[in-house]
Amino acid sequence: MPRRHVALALLTAVLWGVNFLAIHASLAQFPPFLLVALRFAVIAVPTVLLVPRPQVPWRWLLLYGLGFGTLQFLFLYLGMSLGFPTGLSSLVLQASAPFTVVLGAVLLRERIGVHAGLGVAVAATGLALVGLSYGADAAVAPFLLVLLGALGWAFGNLASRQARAERPLHLVLWMSIVPPLPMLAMSLVFEGPARISDALATSFTTEALPAWAGLAYTVLLGTLLGSGIWVWLMARHPAGTVAPFSMLVPVVGILTAWLTLGERPGPGELLGGALVIGGVLWASRAGRMPRVGASPTSDVRRGRTPDREPALVTAEAES
Repeated sequence: MPRRHVALALLTAVLWGVNFLAIHASLAQFPPFLLVALRFAVIAVPTVLLVPRPQVPWRWLLLYGLGFGTLQFLFLYLGMSLGFPTGLSSLVLQASAPFTVVLGAVLLRERIGVHAGLGVAVAATGLALVGLSYGADAAVAPFLLVLLGALGWAFGNLASRQARAERPLHLVLWMSIVPPLPMLAMSLVFEGPARISDALATSFTTEALPAWAGLAYTVLLGTLLGSGIWVWLMARHPAGTVAPFSMLVPVVGILTAWLTLGERPGPGELLGGALVIGGVLWASRAGRMPRVGASPTSDVRRGRTPDREPALVTAEAES
C-alpha cells in the first residue's frame, strides 16, 4: 500500500482503539442498555432519511443488526459497566474472528484448513488465559459478557456475508435501525424508568460533558469516519493487506487505557493477549479468518469477496 494508505489504516486502528475510552466515558453517565439505544438511534434517524437502503434481503439486514449491533454492544456495554477493564475489552472482542471461523464451519459448512484451525486454537488458548488471569482477582462474569459480545459480532459477520451488499457502508448504516427499539425496551424493563429519567435529567450538566463527548466520538469518529476509511481501503487493496491493521486496535486500546485510566494488565493477561493477536494473524494468513473492524467487511469488513469477510467494528468494536 502507498504510505498515505498505510497512514489511513493506522489512523483507523487508533480511532477504533480510542473508541473504548469513549464508551467508558459514556457509561459513567448512561446505563448500558440505554446507551446502546442512544448510540444507534443517533445513526438510524439520519440514515433512514438520507441513505438509500442497501438492496439486500431484509432477513440478512435484520440478522446483521441483531448480531453485530444489538447482541455485540448489549454484552460489551454491560460487561464494561460491571467493571471489565476498558483495554482488555478491546482485546477480548478479537474473539469475534475465531468465533466467525467456527460458526462458518458449523452453520455455513465452510472448511477450516489446518492453518486456520491452528490459529483458532492458539487464539482460544489466549482467551482462556486472559479469562483465567482476570478471574483470579475479580468476578469472571464481566469477562464472559464481553466474550458473548464477540460471539454476537460473529453472528453479525455471517449475516453480513450472506447479504453480499454492493455498498457495504450502506449496510453498516442501515443495520443501525435494528438496535434502538429492542434496546430501549430492555432498558425500560431491566434498568427502569427511574434510572433512565435520572440519567437523562442529569445529562445536561457540565459533569456529563465527557459522556456526551464519548457518545459523539463513538458515532462520528469510531463508526462513521473509521468505518468509512476502512471500507475505502478495502475497496482498493486485498483484504489480507488491510485486515491485519485491525490487530493494532487492542494494542491502542490497552495502551490508552493504561495511560488515561491507569489500567495495568497482569503478565497472564498480556501473554494471553499476545496469543490472541498472534493466533488471529496466523489464521488470517489462510485467507479465511474474518477481521475486526467495523466494517471491515471487506469488499467492511467492495473490498470483500463472498468467501472472505473481515469483521466489522464499529468496535466498536467496535469495537
